[in-house]
Amino acid sequence: MYTKKVIEHFTKPHNYGKIEEADAIGEAGNPVCGDLMKIYLKVQNNVIKEIKFETLGCAAAIATSSITTDLAKGKTLTEALNISNQDVADSLQGLPPIKMHCSNLAASALHDAIKKYQKNNL
Repeated sequence: MYTKKVIEHFTKPHNYGKIEEADAIGEAGNPVCGDLMKIYLKVQNNVIKEIKFETLGCAAAIATSSITTDLAKGKTLTEALNISNQDVADSLQGLPPIKMHCSNLAASALHDAIKKYQKNNL
């Protein structure tokens, strides 16, 4: 059902945790399934220098949060805003159709954090 990449990111998530003095925190959730994601950013010169996540949800939700932080780290804010739901799913080598909403949540939480940062700092 899940790819090896999904299982890897679920069992050993990258960038898990909280940034105490984050420059921005993005959130996304799905009230139907109960998944909730937070993405924390530290930004320097318009580049994501540090990114972490906290996710309450299923294996796919945790895996998509983990891969999203990998995709965004070191990117400019503009580049990170271009990370799509499909990019997240493709990076995990696919998700079951019933779990595709998890990639939407991860990308949405990232975009929410970036937009909050831009609103407060640009």
